[in-house]
Amino acid sequence: MDEQMISKAVEEVLREMSSEHGKQGHVCKCSKHKMTLALAKSLIEKVEQKAKEIDLAVVIAVSDQAGRIVAVHCMDDAFMASYDIAVHKTFTSAGLKMSTAELAKLSQPGQPLYGIQHTNEGKIVIFGGGEPLEAEGKIIGALGVSGGTAEQDTMLAAYGKEILKEVISCQ
Repeated sequence: MDEQMISKAVEEVLREMSSEHGKQGHVCKCSKHKMTLALAKSLIEKVEQKAKEIDLAVVIAVSDQAGRIVAVHCMDDAFMASYDIAVHKTFTSAGLKMSTAELAKLSQPGQPLYGIQHTNEGKIVIFGGGEPLEAEGKIIGALGVSGGTAEQDTMLAAYGKEILKEVISCQ
């Protein structure tokens, strides 16, 4: 095949693809969203604003879908211990694909996951404040918040999970 024939073949394929794309929308079946530093920072900013509204100093951590930290933000006067707790909440939520508040229920005595907090080198957190983050039905990361009561951390993490779609649309 000579260069002219290759060029014409490529042009034809591109023309077909652009006409199909115009009719059907995005043709790729993969999720176009992943946890980037920019997305993590934007989400952290929103959660921090909400924490300030309730006069709370927290640590906010965001990980990718494998539980690897992308960003951590420590508000002024947050508890030093909250850093590890927030990070472990992201590990827990990403690794188990559930909120730490839900895990709290399942890990009580007599429940099916009783004792799970003693696994994974103690990184599993069994109280609220961790949420898996989803886009297009796939987990793209996790959010961990620590520094308030379990109820406050749970509320802030749930808020972050809820507002993720809005944050993504602003990217």
